[in-house]
This record gives sequence, structure tokens and C-alpha cells, in this order.
Amino acid sequence: MRSAKKLIAQVRKQTAKNDVAHDFGHIMRVYKNAQKIAKKEKANMKLVLAAALLHDIVSYPKSDSRSRTSSILSAKEAAKILQGYGYSADEIKIVTEAIRDHSFSRGITPQTLEGKILQDADRLDSMGAMGIARTFSVGGAEKRIFHSNKDPFCKFRLPDDTKWTLDHFYKKLLLLEKKMNTKTAKEEARLRIRIMNEFLREFRREI
Repeated sequence: MRSAKKLIAQVRKQTAKNDVAHDFGHIMRVYKNAQKIAKKEKANMKLVLAAALLHDIVSYPKSDSRSRTSSILSAKEAAKILQGYGYSADEIKIVTEAIRDHSFSRGITPQTLEGKILQDADRLDSMGAMGIARTFSVGGAEKRIFHSNKDPFCKFRLPDDTKWTLDHFYKKLLLLEKKMNTKTAKEEARLRIRIMNEFLREFRREI
């Protein structure tokens, strides 16, 4: 318990400069999601929570060319950190592979249950009310326009979330429910999808 608190404190310090969508608050929400899923799915709680805490220990903004390597760099940094907390080589391998493969941009389904749970827990924080908040936070930081004036809801074009923030719902967020690995996460994802669809209906009404 003491080592867990120490690790949390270390993560808080090392992620102090992360962008708001990948800050310590995000990490702790993923931690809580992972805890709930791991309990129901009967996974190794120690390894799942270590992976959740360290999954964004290295994080670059979306506009940074290094962004796509964040999960790989986080896995390498996690290995160094966990050695100092008495984790075995086998445990570190499971945790670091989970971190390396959790990223949406890598397009990989993790091999272990612990990795699948981390991926689900992280993706859940991209959905629902919090997902909406994070999406527009990133869009603002990247100076993106809210929506396309000609086709706001991507009815006749492919979504481009490098230009319009609302497109991110159609390029990624609304697809996440079907990409969940565990039954527990799928159930929660359905609830969060409803919230996002309600938001989009209201958005359509207001514009």
C-alpha cells in the first residue's frame, strides 16, 4: 500500500507538464476505470493498476511529431520505474507490453487480459461527458475550428479531425464501443455513447 502511494506521487510529479487531456486527472480516471474492469474480469489487479498509472508517463501533444511514439516511450520509462518498486521481470514485461500496445493510433489489440483492460479503461475516458470535454480541450489547444460549415456531421465526406474538432467524434469516438475488449467495458461504453449522441443531437439543433 505504501509503495502504491509512493508510485502515485511519483506519477503526479512526472506528469505535471502533460497536456490537460493526458494529465494526472486523466491518469487517475483511467486508474479507476481499470480497477472496476479488473475486478469484474478477474485480472491481476496489481499489474493492471501499475499499467494504468504509467500509461501516459511520457506524453506529447497531438501536434508534436513524437506523439505517435508516446506509448512506446512510456513503456520504456515504466520499465525503469517499476524496477525500483520490486516488480519481477515477468511482471514488468506484462505491464510494459500493455502500455506499449494500448494506444489507439497503434491499432493493436493487446495479447494479455491486463493489456486489454488498460486499453478499455483508457478508451472509456475518451467517451461520455469527459470525452466531450477532452475533445474540445484538445481542439482548443490545437486551434481547430469547432465544425465544418458545409458538412458538420460528416454525412458526405470523410472526417478530418486535424481541421475540425467535431470530426473527432466520427473518426474515433463513436467507433470505440465496438472496439472494447471486455464485456464490462462494452457495457459502460454503451452508456457513454448515448451521452455523446445526445450531445450531437443538441449540437445539431443549436447550429
